[in-house]
Amino acid sequence: MSKSTGNAPPFTYVPPPSAPPSYLEAVGGVKPVGPYTPVAAPATVGTNILTTVVPIGRTSTHMICPSCHAEIESTTRTEPGMIAYLSGFVIALLGCWLGCCLIPCCIDDCMDVHHTCPNCRAYLGRYRR
Repeated sequence: MSKSTGNAPPFTYVPPPSAPPSYLEAVGGVKPVGPYTPVAAPATVGTNILTTVVPIGRTSTHMICPSCHAEIESTTRTEPGMIAYLSGFVIALLGCWLGCCLIPCCIDDCMDVHHTCPNCRAYLGRYRR
């Protein structure tokens, strides 16, 4: 067998014109730019209203009140959630009914957090555990 060592032109690499789209861009989504998700609300004719969904967590949240439209830091109030009651019931079933079953009602991780507006006292939402 003989090798052909003729005068073949050298191979030159040509990069692609642009990078391929990411997975999110390919399926139609875009990367989030922040924790706020704007949602277009249905509006009357000639009026455009843009609302923003603010995530509510276990601590107070900086937001604009949808009721009084003031920029606020939400007021929080905690109360025992379903996890606290279920945990207390299970502890009572295991024989610790003389007060140990109330311990989950004192643990922060078992509490639901209710958010209200400090200006108009409007209820803003609940963070469930």
